[in-house]
Amino acid sequence: MTDSIIPENVSTAPVSTAEKAKSDVLLSVEDLRVWFELRRFGFGIAGYVHAVDGVNFQLAYGEAIAIVGESGCGKSSLMRTILGLNKITKGRITYGGQSIADMRGEQLRKYRSQVGYVQQDPYGAMAPFMSVERILEEPLVINTTKNREERMKRIERALTEVKVSPVLDFLPKFPHMLSGGQQQRIVIARSMILDPKLMVADEPVSMLDASVRVEILKLLRSLQEKYKVAVIYITHDLSTVRYFSRRIFVMYAGNLVEKARTEDLLRNASHPYTKALLTGTSEPDANNAYSYKDVPPGEPPNLIKPPAGCRFHPRCPFIIKGLCDVEVPPDFEIESEHTAACWLYKK
Repeated sequence: MTDSIIPENVSTAPVSTAEKAKSDVLLSVEDLRVWFELRRFGFGIAGYVHAVDGVNFQLAYGEAIAIVGESGCGKSSLMRTILGLNKITKGRITYGGQSIADMRGEQLRKYRSQVGYVQQDPYGAMAPFMSVERILEEPLVINTTKNREERMKRIERALTEVKVSPVLDFLPKFPHMLSGGQQQRIVIARSMILDPKLMVADEPVSMLDASVRVEILKLLRSLQEKYKVAVIYITHDLSTVRYFSRRIFVMYAGNLVEKARTEDLLRNASHPYTKALLTGTSEPDANNAYSYKDVPPGEPPNLIKPPAGCRFHPRCPFIIKGLCDVEVPPDFEIESEHTAACWLYKK
């Protein structure tokens, strides 16, 4: 296990509620904006894609959250920025109180070793010319000083944790020799092998059979609870998050439009876009009596020139002319720990 870049709190003095709340935060995203340049040959910058545009949330140690939204809403861009793969245009991401944009060299390497990543396509996530043993050994060689014997013990433990057995039979196999479910278990084992404090799971079950999805979600949940790993679960399917995440953040066109505890959002979805997502889920909550006629028409907006005001207003059936299409809505409180960025809830 790598050394933590987070200083240990060794003080025995009593702390205030505000200080305790701050110390409980593992990851903080503040007014995050990630814009990608559009260039025309010989003409410089032609514009920007506003992939992530003003996102705010906090993640506590050991907490599981879900970020949901349709394709193109900015989920993957947000995830890649948290992983340190995208450059921050504006705003701040802090991990353990330290800005990831300020991390360099060894410090950045340690951060990345503490953030596990589960990809959507397990086959594409693994080098086809590497055996399972080499795939799992590589992060240990790069990030630890363990000898060969210690590495093999850790690899065998990781495979046992993801319920791949018999372990010795799988070590020499290559990715193409495994089923989709087995491939994803190997990817999860690799993400956990350095004992991370945070795991980012990008649509980890979308390419798997329905019967396998439940097994993989249960596996992720058991590992999260056993090792107290914070998890950011990214998906477009609300039906898979209710048994996994404590809170749900709904993303649309680069913004978080609704934030709530999972049970509260499924019971009392408030933003019109969230309600639209619930109509399309394969397993809708019986208490949310929406039908397919409630799905709003149209497509997500062009993020090169996003609409003024609320970005959902061109598709919203409840638009307030002169307000929704002009002013960006703030987060209005619906109930405790439940907010929606919608002018319908202005007091």
